[in-house]
Amino acid sequence: MSVARVLILGASGRLGGMLRRHWSAQGATPVWQFRRAPLTSVATGSVHLCDPLAGLPQCGPVDVVVGLAGVVPAKGDVSLNSDLGLAAVDCAVGLRARHVFLSSSAAVYGPSTTLLGEQGGAFPVSAYGRAKLEMEQAALARAARHGIAVTALRIGNVAGADALLGQSGESRRLDQFSDGRGPVRSYIGPVEFARLVQALVQLACGGLRLPARLNLALEGGVAMADLCDAAGVPFQWHPAPETALQSVVLDVAQLARLVPLPKAEAAEIVADWRADRRCA
Repeated sequence: MSVARVLILGASGRLGGMLRRHWSAQGATPVWQFRRAPLTSVATGSVHLCDPLAGLPQCGPVDVVVGLAGVVPAKGDVSLNSDLGLAAVDCAVGLRARHVFLSSSAAVYGPSTTLLGEQGGAFPVSAYGRAKLEMEQAALARAARHGIAVTALRIGNVAGADALLGQSGESRRLDQFSDGRGPVRSYIGPVEFARLVQALVQLACGGLRLPARLNLALEGGVAMADLCDAAGVPFQWHPAPETALQSVVLDVAQLARLVPLPKAEAAEIVADWRADRRCA
């Protein structure tokens, strides 16, 4: 029986780097897409140099495509996320893949006082959230025309790729709301992120039908102040603006039915983040 091959688009980005550092040698063989030669060798799998926006990668057939390439606020035009999502689908069509995973975001959801589930409405309040939702819709529509399955991973905050632990500097600024508390968010550490993505890839390679939209985070929310305390990072409170969201916590019941899922604990998330930093 041949070993499944997985094309990972965006291997040079923050999420791609986390996946590379913690990809298990067991299971599917990854092909890491870079636009330019990486500075260091990859531990598992092989490197393929190409720009998916310019044409189909010439890396041979693959079973699954994982699209981690994306544009975040302040780093470029977020509307390009749709182009990148469509390029991932085109790669799947051209390379005969059976499934595509796309990196979406919890930002597609709007304000809510309850858990945010995939079956509920998506009413993003930011340009980034709207861009990610448009990417999902465009990619799902194109994939449907070709009979390819897509799962848009609505990812919570990934420690080290977020606006808290991923920042430089000695202190942080946290919004303080009328109840005296700060923001609560869905989180996941880099090592756990890589484990979950690889587990979902294995399920797709095995032929399991996966949801079109899937929240990806640890179970429950974590206070950002608790993360700062666990990481030993000082912070200052500032009055929250009217547009700030106090709670963005994903409902991960669908994910928990597919893979074992730990609860979100500040100390564990920080330990996971530090483990990744030692590997970087």
